[in-house]
Amino acid sequence: MIPLARKLQEMNNNVIIASGEEHLSLFRIELPGLSYIRFPGFNPGYSRFLPQYISLFFKIPFLLYHIIVEHHRLKKIIAKYNVDIIISDNRFGLWNLKVISVYVTHMPLIPFPKHFKFLEPIGVLLHREIIKKYSLCFIPDLPGDMNLTGRLSHGIKLPGNVRYVGILSRFIYTDLPADENMVKFHHNTVILSGPEPQREILKQKLIMLLKDKDPITIMFEGKPGKRSEIATDGNITFYSHLSASQMKDIISGSDSIITRSGYSTIMELVSLNCTALIIPTPGQTEQEYLAGYLSEKGWFYSVSQGEITAEILLRKRKTLYLGEINRQSNILLTEALNELLEKCHKDN
Repeated sequence: MIPLARKLQEMNNNVIIASGEEHLSLFRIELPGLSYIRFPGFNPGYSRFLPQYISLFFKIPFLLYHIIVEHHRLKKIIAKYNVDIIISDNRFGLWNLKVISVYVTHMPLIPFPKHFKFLEPIGVLLHREIIKKYSLCFIPDLPGDMNLTGRLSHGIKLPGNVRYVGILSRFIYTDLPADENMVKFHHNTVILSGPEPQREILKQKLIMLLKDKDPITIMFEGKPGKRSEIATDGNITFYSHLSASQMKDIISGSDSIITRSGYSTIMELVSLNCTALIIPTPGQTEQEYLAGYLSEKGWFYSVSQGEITAEILLRKRKTLYLGEINRQSNILLTEALNELLEKCHKDN
C-alpha cells in the first residue's frame, strides 16, 4: 500500500490511510502528513501447535462476521470523508456500489494443504465472486514467465476486471536518500515479519545460532509501533524498526539475508536485486508455496524452520539481475492507476 499511496500522491490525489494501529505506525513513518483512520482488519493469528489452515478453519465464523462489520463501517467512512476510491489489501468486505473500489491480492488461487488440494478450484470460484464485486482487482506481479507468484495468480481463469500492476515495494517509485550513519562494513541481515508466536519462535532460534558468529547480524524486528529502539545480544544488533531509506542501505549492503517468504518482503528484495534465504512460516501454505517456487527458479534459497543450521544461514548471498521487473512494474502500475482515475472521473 505504501508505493500505491506514494504514486497516487504524485498524481495529485488526496490520500487517506485506514488500517490497524500497528500498520498505522508504519504509515505515519513512511507517509507523514496524511489523514489516518483506525480501521483494523481481520487478524487470523497463529497457533504454536496447530497448522495454520486448521487454525483458520475454526475462525471462519469470525472472518464472516468481520467482513459484514467492515462492509458497513466502510459506508460511514465514505460518507464522512467524501471518498471517491477505495483501495484495499485482501479485505473481502471493502467494496461499495457508490464509489470505485479496488481489491489488491497476489493470490486469486489460495493454496490448500496437500490433502485438501482438490478443493482449490472451489476456492478459486469463491474468490472470483469476491473479486467481481470490486471495480478493479490489482495483482502486484507481472504477467508472463517473469513472475513471482506462479500458480497463485497465473494459469487460472481471472475475471475481466483484473490488472497486473507489477511488483510493489517501498524502495521503488521514489528516490530514497542514502544514510551516512548506516552500516558500511560486513554484516548479515535478518528481517522478521508475521504475527506471533511464530515470529518469536524464529527470532529465538536465529539468536541462538548467530549471536556468536561473524560477521555481525542486524535484525529488523518489524515492530513499527514501538519507538526506534536499538538493543544488542552478542554479535546481533536489533532494531524495532527503521525508515525505508535506512533499511534499503542495510539490506543492499548485506553479506547474507534471512527472512520469511512473505510476499511483501519478497517484492522488496527483488526491487533491490537481492536474493535471500527464505524460511516459510510453518503451516502457512502460501509462504511454503512461494518458498518452493522461487527457489526452483533459482532466485532465492529456501529451508524449513526445523532444518535451520548456522552453516545454512550464513550462505553468501548472490545478486539478482532482475532490473527488467522494476522497469515493467513502473509501466504497469502507471497504466493501471491512469485507468483507475479515468474510471473515477467518468463516474463523477
